Amino acid sequence: TEMLQNMKSRGLKQVELFLSDGVVGMKTALARTYPKAHFQRCLVHVMHNICAKVRVDDREKIMNEFKQIHQQTSKKEAAAVLHKFYARWNKAYSHVIKGLKEIEPDLLVFYNYPKQIRASIYSTNMIESFNNVIKRKAKPKAEFPTEQSLDAFIGIQAMSYNDRYFNRIHKGFGQVQDTLESYFD
Repeated sequence: TEMLQNMKSRGLKQVELFLSDGVVGMKTALARTYPKAHFQRCLVHVMHNICAKVRVDDREKIMNEFKQIHQQTSKKEAAAVLHKFYARWNKAYSHVIKGLKEIEPDLLVFYNYPKQIRASIYSTNMIESFNNVIKRKAKPKAEFPTEQSLDAFIGIQAMSYNDRYFNRIHKGFGQVQDTLESYFD
């Protein structure tokens, strides 16, 4: 909540889509701070969580079936695949299926957006990539003398990343720029 309120106080007026892993309380905090924002659960994180809860012998089969969810052409088709997944695996993994049903409203939100950008918004891969850049550059430092020096280091890395990719338009976003702009007040 504090992070979101801080972003709002610094001028972020509207959020259309918030993509997150399973951080407890994130959806509630988002609803309080940005009530019009949609919330998408990262499907890659969901898959990792499923893998951790199923037998090793079943993992490949389960993952191949679950991946079909984000490869459909419509939300209706994806929901059908998801429900077929539930039916197929509920007997063996009822605890997994129960958990998926609890977060189902957050699994297919990306289908509400143009198909050109769906591959970019069903997972946090872009964010994870940036986090890996920070980790890789911070590793040789071993430790930072103060919290302020760590903040400065991360800020410099973020500005450098932004400078490097400032004019880059992520795959598909250029094709639907007008549509995306229409979502905002």
